[in-house]
Amino acid sequence: MQLEFFPSRTLTLYLVRLFATRIIGVLLMLVLVLQMLDLLSESGDILAYPGNGEPQLWTYVSLRAPQLVARFLPYSVLLATILTLATLNQNSEVIAMKAAGLSAHQVLAPLLLTALVISGVSFAFNERFVARASATLKAWQAVDFGPIPQDTAVRSNVYLRDGNNILMARLVTGTGRATVLDDVTWYRRDSRMMVTEQVRARRARWTAAGWALEQPVRFDVHSTTQTPLPALAVAPDVPPATVELTNIDPDGQNVFELAHTIRALKASGRHTDELEGKWWHRLSGPLSALLMPLLGAIAAFGLARSGQLLVRAVIGMALGFAYFVIDNAALAIGNFGGYPPLVAAWAPFLLFALIGETVLIRTEE
Repeated sequence: MQLEFFPSRTLTLYLVRLFATRIIGVLLMLVLVLQMLDLLSESGDILAYPGNGEPQLWTYVSLRAPQLVARFLPYSVLLATILTLATLNQNSEVIAMKAAGLSAHQVLAPLLLTALVISGVSFAFNERFVARASATLKAWQAVDFGPIPQDTAVRSNVYLRDGNNILMARLVTGTGRATVLDDVTWYRRDSRMMVTEQVRARRARWTAAGWALEQPVRFDVHSTTQTPLPALAVAPDVPPATVELTNIDPDGQNVFELAHTIRALKASGRHTDELEGKWWHRLSGPLSALLMPLLGAIAAFGLARSGQLLVRAVIGMALGFAYFVIDNAALAIGNFGGYPPLVAAWAPFLLFALIGETVLIRTEE
């Protein structure tokens, strides 16, 4: 006996083409609408910087669009699944396929194959384009949409402990000994952790004596007097390596860079559960597209003339959106230490895979 999971070659290509075109159509619709709304909300800030104009708006679109594609691709697969299966059901094509001897799994097999390819493309797209675009966009936003920094490893509003004291920088650029702190404030605190003085500087660079402040100005809290100071170095126990491990942006790093960052943080004794959850979600996130045909399969089966097609489509859509809600909730709980990172990233995927398979088997097989 020959067991074939896929239907005939002609039918497989027909279903793949039907499903793929709907995914592309829904994705383009979502990205175009959301990009226009996002651009309307951000255009005022972009054009507020002197000299910015239409080219900067297009630059923003080129950096924001990859993020929107990555975020809403699984939703597009869900909506395309509902549209495809509901259309097949409405036209009695599913009935014809089942009358020809195909099982529910065989009907869904071409859609699952397409979704698996979409998952692979999504992972590659995220690592190759989205991570780089996210890092560049965040660096651009950190300088208030001014000239885009050449170094995209820009961190904003960085706070560093220097014993009882605090070193704060509005912007941090560069790596290693080339690290530069901009708009720096050093807070001296007493044994009761009360601020006794502030030292402000336009820029700070690392030296053997600590962070050398350029043109520092001291403000004494008790006397409320402000005094210019000669050259001053502060925070000698806060080297550039410590600064590099502060305000990590996991969305701006690919899986290899993020894995290196996690190892460095672990070596320094830092808490890494949130970053580990993000790392595992880099793998489980794109695979969410593979679940959508399974969760939306309820829209494919049942008699369209019974008047329940709309109800089935709504149920399939509800299952898909419930997955996204629980996935985000599990990741958030994992960030607070409620779940181990591996469980937080993969448990929703496995749970809804079992739910989808159970519903399919109980209702159609």
